[in-house]
Amino acid sequence: MLPVDPALALLKATSRTFFIPISLLPSGLKEAVASAYLCMRAIDQIEDHADMDFVLKSKLLRQLSLNLQAGTATSAADDFAVGLKDGGAELEEVTLRIGEWALLAPATISPRIWDATAAMADRMAYWAERNWLIQDEADLNRYSFSVAGAVGLMLSDLWAWHDGTQTSRTEAIGFGRGLQSVNILRNHAEDMTRGVDFYPNGWTDADMQRYARRNLALADAYTATLPKGPALTFCRIPLALAHGTLDALSQGREKLSRSDVLAIVGQITKEQIAQVAS
Repeated sequence: MLPVDPALALLKATSRTFFIPISLLPSGLKEAVASAYLCMRAIDQIEDHADMDFVLKSKLLRQLSLNLQAGTATSAADDFAVGLKDGGAELEEVTLRIGEWALLAPATISPRIWDATAAMADRMAYWAERNWLIQDEADLNRYSFSVAGAVGLMLSDLWAWHDGTQTSRTEAIGFGRGLQSVNILRNHAEDMTRGVDFYPNGWTDADMQRYARRNLALADAYTATLPKGPALTFCRIPLALAHGTLDALSQGREKLSRSDVLAIVGQITKEQIAQVAS
């Protein structure tokens, strides 16, 4: 297990939304969740790379999947990054350092994170090869499971590993799908400029908003059953921001304002710090 501070520094620069709830987690679980987030962010940066064709994306994603599948207790950081520097594209720091993130979690849970990331990389490669063709709601369910619903399942495994917390796996999938569908809504115009449309054929913003709300209802149920503790600490902020973003989009706004985000995060953080202190 590697020191967590360098990972948290990059995490803070990459996503303040997730930096805060991860930084509040107890030792051990903090490293595990940071490892999972950064490993998946590493492959996500390949999927979203603006200047990379789908053939290279698929090749790199499948290579990373194979690297993670080959992980052992004696693997070095470089073992997880085989093939990246020869990929023929400029990759971001979070991707190039995937080996560090893979080794960040405690050894008793790191193989679960490698497995989840490897499976996600293979699924991303499949969707890259299809040019993210979403024809109907079943396709949308497949894609949103591939890149987010499966993350909910992995988080449930992390909670159980840490302190035995048990959760509904169906609601865990909804948690991931709910957050992902809000991201699809928020980024729809930008995605369209690069020729990618995650909406099923004939769907409007209103259709996607209904899909998001159905899944966020599952996410609410997932979070509501969590006992006071680190799992609840982690889930509250991204879920509140997803709800706030969806409400803003339904009102015709492009996104939450910075002041809105700070208010939501600040209130929840204040409540969580008070709970920890009590």
